[in-house]
Amino acid sequence: MHRLLLLSSLWLLAASLASSIFQRPTGTPAPPNLQYLLEPLHAAVHTQRGATVTLPCVLRALPRNYRVKWSKVEPANYRESIIIITNGLYHKNYGPLSPRVRLRHSHRYDASLTITEVALEDEGRYRCQLVNGLEDESVSLTLHLEGIVFPYQPSNGRYKFNYHEAKRACEQQDSRLATYQQLYKAWTEGLDWCNAGWILDGTVRYPIINSREPCGGHLLLPGVRTYGARDKQKDRFDAFCFTSALQGQVYFIRGHLNFKEAGQACRNHGAAIAKVGQLYSAWKFSQLDRCDGGWLADGSVRYPITTPRERCGGLPDPGVRSFGFPRKELRTYGTYCFVGK
Repeated sequence: MHRLLLLSSLWLLAASLASSIFQRPTGTPAPPNLQYLLEPLHAAVHTQRGATVTLPCVLRALPRNYRVKWSKVEPANYRESIIIITNGLYHKNYGPLSPRVRLRHSHRYDASLTITEVALEDEGRYRCQLVNGLEDESVSLTLHLEGIVFPYQPSNGRYKFNYHEAKRACEQQDSRLATYQQLYKAWTEGLDWCNAGWILDGTVRYPIINSREPCGGHLLLPGVRTYGARDKQKDRFDAFCFTSALQGQVYFIRGHLNFKEAGQACRNHGAAIAKVGQLYSAWKFSQLDRCDGGWLADGSVRYPITTPRERCGGLPDPGVRSFGFPRKELRTYGTYCFVGK
């Protein structure tokens, strides 16, 4: 009993000292269920691909025997993957994030997680858990990548991908299957698309702003409509892909080139023919604006418009326009190239 009282006294003393160091902002009292961890000021952290980002996790006191465990909830299957475990003195990294994560450890109460060279697959929900025997507790943060969602279908027409083919197709175009949150955000920003597509969690959805007859009818309200979870092997739809900022530059080479000549023209400049995701990223983040159709790596011909004008398709909204998949022998278009940093 004497030992228990002594430990309790030490804890109260440590908590008092810690509170004097880490004061919460006025008007935001600590949640009653958190004794050791400080509630983050913001539940979401925003970043771009290629950046370095820190997810905050700070202790208000150091329990006698404790560990801090960082994990990530994977959006594709909602499983929790361990990233790093520390006892304050030593740590061990786990999983595919292992080479790119470290603890910030700017002071002895700091268990914040730093991720370098942020990748598309890093987006999601992270959990910092204090493991202390009987009094485990945790805080959650969401890492959001700034980016763009685009619908994608292959050269042989719509509704040709099963889930695994859709996932691979997005990855081949410098992107990944969009999460529901990414698709929903794209809808709020104006994405209106009548063809249903796979997203990362295995459901099939499509975003509608202007209700119309071919897209469920006039009576259904605007929104991100869903077909629910589908058979990942048998069912076939398009894909919604997500990409973020580029680590490089997309530029246009003018000419009357067939597809093979387009690829060679890029290689002659020390570059590669651009992928669809790279063109969307250059349009979104670098405001690439050209009225010229150009070959891309998948055999499609597209062009990015940030300032709509009559002679460049005549559509009123900015976007990446498409000529579809012309015959690769046609010598009609230039090409878009990508060179990395």
